Amino acid sequence: MDKKNFKNMWVYIEHDGKQVHPVALELCCEARRLCDESGDKLIAVIAGTLPDGEIDKVKDCGVDGVIYVSGTGYARYNTEAYTNLFTVLCRKYKPSAVFVGGTTNGRDFAPRFAARLETGCTSDATELIYNPETTDIEFVEPAAGGKIMAVITIPVLRPQVGTIRPGTFKYAPVGRKAEIEEIHEEVSFPVSEIRTKFLGFTADSFDPELDIANCETIVCVGAGMKNESLPKYRELAALLGGKIACTRPIVDRELLPYKLQVGQSGVMIKPKLYIGFGISGAVNHVTGVDAGKFIAVNKDPHAPIFNYCDYGIVGDMDEVCDAMIAMLKN
Repeated sequence: MDKKNFKNMWVYIEHDGKQVHPVALELCCEARRLCDESGDKLIAVIAGTLPDGEIDKVKDCGVDGVIYVSGTGYARYNTEAYTNLFTVLCRKYKPSAVFVGGTTNGRDFAPRFAARLETGCTSDATELIYNPETTDIEFVEPAAGGKIMAVITIPVLRPQVGTIRPGTFKYAPVGRKAEIEEIHEEVSFPVSEIRTKFLGFTADSFDPELDIANCETIVCVGAGMKNESLPKYRELAALLGGKIACTRPIVDRELLPYKLQVGQSGVMIKPKLYIGFGISGAVNHVTGVDAGKFIAVNKDPHAPIFNYCDYGIVGDMDEVCDAMIAMLKN
């Protein structure tokens, strides 16, 4: 396989027919940076119908082109149609890389169409690096339980396919290109061959207290917290106008629900203020935090989390929490 025959980077624009999924916009912004380094064009792929206002958001991320796909099989997501779609398009246009949001849908079809193309697919990358010497994308992700960061490449095969967790990159549109190439493709998939049958849709009940992804202030507790101390950390979060979150050990102890778990195996957060109590600083946790101000509290002065924070406090986490509460109440 001659890698020189494969050009440009694609981003799959996931949407529900009304709104673009935030991860698609995040990926467009990050892929724009990679394309500026590689000289490739950034192409957005949109299947089905989407309001013009939402398409404008995609264009504002600096895409060089948009492939609009019409045809049967895209009324709502299904594995077979989307796997077929990207298989057909990739064989025709030969992109160098395809980036897909690491959503339930993205994780479902990305490895499937990669397998059909006999290429590689990486999952849950936290960083994307373009290597000008090899022209490969280096997918960086936690490994060995978060103890190390692995760099994964697809050095021989193309396209390079990867899923990236929502919230990994910032949505920072660079502005619309003066000229944007628009391509219209019709790729139909026989509805009779779709093996899943849509019976209905029931939305999860929404609890605002569990929505930490968009919270500006996070008080996060880790393995060092005593079970009986949880209420005081809830109080501190409330006094700061924020929300409580946690690491995996707290979820395992069934003190807080999984939706409040921060990190690569949980929720990626971008608060203005993050205060971590009793957290060691495993890579798979800290890579899930992109905070304006990062404060860490731990009694171990050698805890890895102090390598990542803006301010570190060495001391008993309960005593520090009590002092913060007292100060905020005065």
